Amino acid sequence: MKLSDFVVPGAIVANLEATDRNGVIRELVKSLGSAGALAPEDEDVVARAAIQRENQGSTGFGKGVAVPHVKHAKVPKIMAAIGRSAGGVDFAALDRAPVYTIVLLLSPPDSPDGHLQAMENIFRHLQRDNFRRFLRQAETAEAILDLIHEADESPAS
Repeated sequence: MKLSDFVVPGAIVANLEATDRNGVIRELVKSLGSAGALAPEDEDVVARAAIQRENQGSTGFGKGVAVPHVKHAKVPKIMAAIGRSAGGVDFAALDRAPVYTIVLLLSPPDSPDGHLQAMENIFRHLQRDNFRRFLRQAETAEAILDLIHEADESPAS
């Protein structure tokens, strides 16, 4: 599974407007709706579920990155949105540092293996210092999409 298999190109937000965790999650869910990947009428319930999941334990794993995720019946297939915050957002990350790159992963409940594969893929790439740095520096959705394609083509590290 490649990042480009589930990252929705129209749901890449290079300059997030939201400045808090819940706002970022809502903005990324809305971007998936705007991109046609999620039914607009399901945005609110899916965003609430993702926030509720985040309340159970922060997905800010440090190094300026968070990967909020949730499985929900209104999600038709595995999908992800990527957001970049120039100013940083408090995600209660493990290292207590602000988060600049957020990858929101949504999955249907009947695809636990696919959800795990997508999570492993995201984390494998986010462990790479260069990938994280370039994501944080990317100022357009096109630049972020280019990084996704480069990451898919590079050998697993």
